Amino acid sequence: MFKKVTQSLVNQIDPKGDLVPVQSILDHEHFRLLCLVRRKRKTIFCPSPRYKRTCYRFDDVLLPREGDKSTEFLFLNEAGQGSSQFTVKKSFSDKVDGSLSLCVDSTRVKVQGAFSLSKGWSIKLEKNHISVPRLDALRTERKLNVNHSFIKQLQKTGQNLYIVHETLENSEETSFEESTKADGSFAAQLYAELCTKGTRESNESIIIPKGCTLAFRAIHLTITDGSWDLDYFPGESSKKFVSDGEQCVLLLLTEVGQNLTILSKLSSDLCAVFLKAIKGVMRDRNLFHELSQKMEAVLDETDSCELKTESPDLKDLLSSLQDSSGHLLKLAGAITYTLDALDELTENQLLLLLESLEEKIVSQQLKLVREHTSHLGGFSVDASLFSFSQEKDEKITIALVGMSGVKLQKDGSAVCTEEASSATAALYVSLYVLDLLSNSD
Repeated sequence: MFKKVTQSLVNQIDPKGDLVPVQSILDHEHFRLLCLVRRKRKTIFCPSPRYKRTCYRFDDVLLPREGDKSTEFLFLNEAGQGSSQFTVKKSFSDKVDGSLSLCVDSTRVKVQGAFSLSKGWSIKLEKNHISVPRLDALRTERKLNVNHSFIKQLQKTGQNLYIVHETLENSEETSFEESTKADGSFAAQLYAELCTKGTRESNESIIIPKGCTLAFRAIHLTITDGSWDLDYFPGESSKKFVSDGEQCVLLLLTEVGQNLTILSKLSSDLCAVFLKAIKGVMRDRNLFHELSQKMEAVLDETDSCELKTESPDLKDLLSSLQDSSGHLLKLAGAITYTLDALDELTENQLLLLLESLEEKIVSQQLKLVREHTSHLGGFSVDASLFSFSQEKDEKITIALVGMSGVKLQKDGSAVCTEEASSATAALYVSLYVLDLLSNSD
């Protein structure tokens, strides 16, 4: 729920700016002022910048001032930093009618009637920042420690580094709640743990502590010949989902091929191992974070990464990766790309994907979603793509694509907005991987 709050906050106060939401409450301390972060690779389904922690601050990799052996916090009691406070409020409510039959814990549960979803919050924020000119002036005062192990590793791998120079923090402890009430026998939202007979009301909540970093801005730090500088206009090209039909598909298919071809070369036994792990992380957010961190460690430092776990869902996968050193980097890259796509989906979509696997309709859904990526506005899909043997499969599919911004009708007509392009691309990648791994025989 933390990710929902931070993403909603950024969408409300800086929808088209460069403010970045913190993804996990477990990592918020690593995105404070002057923390060093690395940017994740951009993809078609996630063109906005995303960052990952490094566990280092800028002052950790700088040499002390001449005659000063202290490395205490930069800019402490100095000019060039500031803070301000403001309050943001948001409320939302919705009602949905319909019915759906899901399989939960080997029990078939039919849900029908209507459910209402309401959520709202008010949060007091504190904006903290260090002026970029003041940060830039530091170049003449503090030199980079080129012998620091982190800097050496960074230069070896050729990764880019960024400095957090502005943050939005929670100025007081705040509780966030999301409430769902159901009428008739509609089993709340589509969360698996709630899809049981008799469910009438569910609540999701989180308490965010005072001082928690919710969003931040970062600037590119360049390192050349042992000196550092700030890059105000980094030359990274921004991948955007263009709007001229087939070109959208070609861009997406090219990116999928570059990142996932290695999976098509797996044996049927290994496909089953990979699928088990992917299904596990789709159900359990903790497993998702564990696998994501291990794959990042592999990509960062292959030689020293230990692929071990206590999780039954991940154990076989990590063991297989440990034995495939020749292809380890490519496999880790494919898994990371898959996790990035899954991370763009809602929890409800992940559950519907798991149900789609059980119903063996993923291949048909994949073809249908590919058709969506070729259109914006109103269009109709091939009737054969929307012909399911059972009505519940049709409803699952309508709900699944609807959560990516595509309104699909039973007659095959559909409306897809430009804003839905990235979300649809993430759904396509997720379906592609599930289809590939589940049809390896």
